[in-house]
Amino acid sequence: MSTAATPGHRKSKAGWNLLGLLVFVVAGFPVYWMLNTAFKPAKDAIDPDPSLLPTGITFSNFSRALDIADFWGPVGRSLIVSLSVVVIGMVVGLLAALAISRFAFRGRKIVIVGILAVQMIPLVAMIIPVFLLLNDLDQYDKLSGLIITYLTFILPFTVWTLRGFIVNIPKELEEAAMVDGCSRTGAFVRVVFPLLAPGLVATSVYGFIQAWNEYLYALMLLSQDHQTATVWLANFTTQHGTEYAPMMAGATMLAVPIVVLFLLVQRKMAAGLTAGAVKG
Repeated sequence: MSTAATPGHRKSKAGWNLLGLLVFVVAGFPVYWMLNTAFKPAKDAIDPDPSLLPTGITFSNFSRALDIADFWGPVGRSLIVSLSVVVIGMVVGLLAALAISRFAFRGRKIVIVGILAVQMIPLVAMIIPVFLLLNDLDQYDKLSGLIITYLTFILPFTVWTLRGFIVNIPKELEEAAMVDGCSRTGAFVRVVFPLLAPGLVATSVYGFIQAWNEYLYALMLLSQDHQTATVWLANFTTQHGTEYAPMMAGATMLAVPIVVLFLLVQRKMAAGLTAGAVKG
């Protein structure tokens, strides 16, 4: 039997809705301003008294962004680096997370603490050691060197996150599959891996976004000829000033792959990990 909501409950709900709306506005305003600047005439982008609403729509900023420097080369290199980091990171991270979660071995706790400790080190503090190491390995100004560098700070997060997903999958499911005749590998492939899919997707998206958006290491470890998409945006800042409208147009184009990727995998990211696998 339903009961009417009390005035206090309605006020509380309205307050939470207002807070949610405020968070949405604060988080979404930079994106709105990027799009607003990307489509407005270039002269309006440097107006000292800018308008919150679009004053006009033009696509010339996008053509200017494509003409000011090579666009597809940096985008292609960013895709190569990001996809390589995701694939290698998922394979290595999944195996490491599985070993930490399902097997007891000497030094296991030390490995877990080490993974946490690595994530506490600021990335900017490792620039000089990474530069010297890659230079000694003849990996400076190479995409392979940048991929290795990204893996050093994406792999710890990947291992730690996947470990959390694996731990939440009951061991009884694997044991039941092994009783039915599956090997340990077969039980993992047929039982654990499907349940782990949401975790793999979420972690992959994180790794892709981190590699795609990273700027500092790409700037320091690659030359102008091998620059990635984020470094490409620096071409809009010259000795004569910054072309804000084309820069925002370029940033909008660089955001498209991330948005498309999220739209493709959002259901997997939101799916319950073991929904329906165990009752009670």
